[in-house]
Amino acid sequence: MRASLRGARAAFVFLTRLPLGGFPYSAEEWRWASAWFPFVGMVLGGVCAAVWGWLAPLGPWVAAMSVLVLSILLTGAFHEDGLADTADALGGATDREGIFVILKDSRIGAFGGLALVTSIAFRLVLLAQLGSPARASALAAAPAALLLAHGLARVGPVWLMVALPYASAAAAKSGHVARAGAAQAAVATVVGVAGAAAVAVAAGAIDATGALAAFAAMALATVLCGLRFRARAGGVTGDFLGATEQVNEIAILGALLAVQVAQGAA
Repeated sequence: MRASLRGARAAFVFLTRLPLGGFPYSAEEWRWASAWFPFVGMVLGGVCAAVWGWLAPLGPWVAAMSVLVLSILLTGAFHEDGLADTADALGGATDREGIFVILKDSRIGAFGGLALVTSIAFRLVLLAQLGSPARASALAAAPAALLLAHGLARVGPVWLMVALPYASAAAAKSGHVARAGAAQAAVATVVGVAGAAAVAVAAGAIDATGALAAFAAMALATVLCGLRFRARAGGVTGDFLGATEQVNEIAILGALLAVQVAQGAA
């Protein structure tokens, strides 16, 4: 129980730039950190939702760009860095050995740059459309989507930790965290799926259909990422997990917008 609770604090230390301290953490506490990744996402999403509500009078595009910048500042571009490294490695390498050589390179290449631009652009457009005044309940849709997307997107990486081996041969700072087991995945699933969906639905503008569509989109995106990682690298790395979170956010926001459009047309 103590390791689990300390793991929650470790999760914030690992995923964000919040100065929560608590060092040193044991290997078991780092392992339990993964169980609380969706909870960290819910907190980040809640902060972004609050800022959206404050900036909503300035328009959805201003609010969307502001919360994207805020989330990047709070996490130190942690997941974006993983996405860029993953895109460079999978896009630029022709064999497994080359993937890990590129992953160790701190420089960003064309594939990584394009991936970052695509990720930010997708999330910007999707959030702005979800918060468009032309749509019904737009005032609540974008904040609820932020909370759901940030929480749910971090469930998939925990599943991949359990389903796939840690592929990096060299020791990495994410090595202990990535050794999640069934217990950590179960907690992450309950918190991310049930918790985030319940809070988002209670916030309004997202119903059970939207929550179910978001979960299905996240699950599909996670499976596709996992299949790609296994085929190219034989497993996951910390960068791959960060990339999965980014892909999941886009998939979730896209699914929520699709449901919103379908319900508006009905």
